[in-house]
Amino acid sequence: MDYSLIINKAWEGYDASKHIKRIEDISAMVSTNRVFKITFEDDDIIIAKLSLFGKYEHFKEDHRIIHALSNNLLYPFESFLAKSLLKNNRVYIFRYKHGNEDAWVVFYNPTRIMERMPRRLKEEHIRKLGQQVGKFHKACGRIKNVLPKSSKTLRTDIYSLLHQLEINEEDFGSAMKVDFLKYHCETFLRNRSKYNMSSFEIIPVFIDWNIGNFSVDQNMNLYSRWDYDWFRMSYRLLDFYFLSRVVSDVGDRTVFSYGINTLMEDRFIMFLEEYHQVNPLTANEIRFLKEAYRFFILNYVIKDGKHFFSEQYAQKLQAEAFDLYLPSVDRDFNPDKIIKALNLK
Repeated sequence: MDYSLIINKAWEGYDASKHIKRIEDISAMVSTNRVFKITFEDDDIIIAKLSLFGKYEHFKEDHRIIHALSNNLLYPFESFLAKSLLKNNRVYIFRYKHGNEDAWVVFYNPTRIMERMPRRLKEEHIRKLGQQVGKFHKACGRIKNVLPKSSKTLRTDIYSLLHQLEINEEDFGSAMKVDFLKYHCETFLRNRSKYNMSSFEIIPVFIDWNIGNFSVDQNMNLYSRWDYDWFRMSYRLLDFYFLSRVVSDVGDRTVFSYGINTLMEDRFIMFLEEYHQVNPLTANEIRFLKEAYRFFILNYVIKDGKHFFSEQYAQKLQAEAFDLYLPSVDRDFNPDKIIKALNLK
C-alpha cells in the first residue's frame, strides 16, 4: 500500500491549497495502524493517522464521540485530548478504497507533550495516577449524556467473535481451540448477568493506557493523551487492566505480554485505593474486573489481534492467549483481596 499517495489524497480533500513538503512515518510498528508527521511548505506540522483496522463506520463514530468529548471536558482536562482537524464543523475523515485496499485517514493537531511517567513508578507516582484517573473518569461521567451515541457494546463484540468462530473455524486453529474460545465467550455472556451491571456507568474509555500514550506535568497531573485505537463507550473498568500494567512492579517493558497477574499486585491495589477516594468503586465492579480482562483478551487479542497487531506480535499474543491468558482468568483473579482492601461489601 502506497501510504504517501493515500495521505496526499486525504489532504487534497481537506485543503488542496496548502502543499505538503514532507511525510515522515513515525509509527511505533506495534500495530497495523500507521502514524505520519506531515510538514507543509510553510513549515506548519500536523499528524496523520492511517487505519486499516476494524470498520470505517466505527472509526468515524469513535472520532466524532472523541471530538465531542474533547470539546466538552472542563478544567483541568479541557486540553487533555489531541484534537482532530475539522471541515465544515465535523471531524474530517478520508476513506481510500482501491481494489482490495480499504483505509481511512484522520488528521490531528500535534499534541504538546510535557513529561513521561518513569518506566517503573514509585509509590508517589502510583498514588497520584490513581487520583488523576479517578478525576478524569469523573469528568467524563459528567458529560456522558451530551456525547453522540455509540453502536458498539461488549455483547455485540463477543457475538461477532462467536459468529467468526462458526463461519471461519480454520482461522482459529483446531476444533479444540474453537470450543475453548466458545466456552470463554459464553462464560463472559453468562457472567454479565451476575453483577447488577445495569448500575454500572457507561463513559468514554480509552483502554490502552500504556505510558507511551499520555504525558503528565511536573506535578504528575495528566497533561495530554493521544492514540485512540481502542476507544469505546463502556464501563470504566475496561481502563483498569492497562493501568494495572502501568503501575506494576516490572514496569514498562519493550517486550510485552498480557498476563492477569498485574490485577492482583499490591501496587495496583494502592492505585485503586487512591482512585476510590476520588471516584468510589463498588464490590460488583471489582468482581467484574476479571470479565473485563476476559473481554480484552477475547476481543482485542483473539478477534482483532491479527488485524490490529503487526504479525510478530499477533502470533505471540494469540499463542499466549490460549496457553496462559484465558486459562488464568478463573484461576488467578481473586476479587475478595481487593474488596477487603477497599472496605467494600
